[in-house]
Amino acid sequence: MTISTVVSKDGTTITYEKIGSGPAVVLVDGAFCTRDMGPCRPVATELADNYTVYFYDRRGRGESGDTQPYDPQREIEDLEAVAAEAGEPVSLCAFSSGVPLVLAAVRSGLAVHKLALYEFPLVIDDSARTPVPADYHRRIQDFIDAGDNSGAIKYFMHTGIGLNSLIVALFPLMPGYSKLERTAPTLTYDNRFMGDALTGSPIPAGRYDFVTVPTTVYYGSKSPQWMRDGNTALGQTIPDAHTVELPKQTHQVKAKRFVPTLKEFLK
Repeated sequence: MTISTVVSKDGTTITYEKIGSGPAVVLVDGAFCTRDMGPCRPVATELADNYTVYFYDRRGRGESGDTQPYDPQREIEDLEAVAAEAGEPVSLCAFSSGVPLVLAAVRSGLAVHKLALYEFPLVIDDSARTPVPADYHRRIQDFIDAGDNSGAIKYFMHTGIGLNSLIVALFPLMPGYSKLERTAPTLTYDNRFMGDALTGSPIPAGRYDFVTVPTTVYYGSKSPQWMRDGNTALGQTIPDAHTVELPKQTHQVKAKRFVPTLKEFLK
């Protein structure tokens, strides 16, 4: 395993790790995650016997920089810089709110071999859960602007994710909560890519017509109904995409259950 850095187009240093050998795969995390917190490290470890895997700290997280002001295009450029280290075209595997980042990068012209997308948080109607309020993104920004990172986390977990308020109230007692607080400002970064994903709106026809490479959309059978419905719709909207339900999995997917089917798709 090698820990390295690459300088993004705006001069921001992005830290990444490289493990394994074989065709290149770049992993992209969702909200709050870093190289050491989230699905990427265990997935990379399971993939490494067949693939050269790159996974990185998105800007504002872990050991990567966070040049201001933030612009979503800068995160696309970060991903392009890591992909360039791997050698294009690469296969991309994204998790949660990393999915819209990857789709935005593909739309911007990043050369990609295959796309594996795990549980984009999509609310496509109001049958399975209540869509977020119209001012959801602004409320998150207001918490961050006020320096109330903990407030942003709780609002995100309860209103954005839909966790029970009692569970959310206990979050500050969890080990590693201070790491979440440090990463909380990047919630506003993810929101820029999420857009209308949580508003209960159907995916507009043709939104992802720019995706022309083999794509598989994954979701867990034990994830909430709204997540399963949203990703089923995503798989139907991306041209020629396949949708795979992973038995007994949730949003916190287990690498040993996920990677075998991922390898089957990538090979």
